[in-house]
Amino acid sequence: VQLQASGGGSVQAGGSLRLSCAASGSIKGIDAVGWYRQAPGKQRELVANIVRSGSINYADFVKGLFTITKDDAKNSVFLQMNSLTPEDTAVYYCATSIGVFTAASMLMEKWMDYWGKGTLVTVSS
Repeated sequence: VQLQASGGGSVQAGGSLRLSCAASGSIKGIDAVGWYRQAPGKQRELVANIVRSGSINYADFVKGLFTITKDDAKNSVFLQMNSLTPEDTAVYYCATSIGVFTAASMLMEKWMDYWGKGTLVTVSS
């Protein structure tokens, strides 16, 4: 399974970006995918994840400003990010698990099997 994250870039505070994660290889639909981010000097953290049933889990800091969606036909997951702040500056990664999860809240980082290379998001003030 290969994951390709894209859509990162540089925006000013208050701007928006839409990240895409395309999966290829031995995969049929989206079973469990998560978006994570790692800011300079910080640990990687969950942003949001989504599982096949459509269950979604967001990190507390998202506060309704980010939306994760999926397109099973295209084996893709998207992260719409609005009202970005400099604190959102990070490399954003998508990852997927071959496990089956009925609820996105059950999906933990340690169970992610494949990771994309990440896409850099830079938000300037």
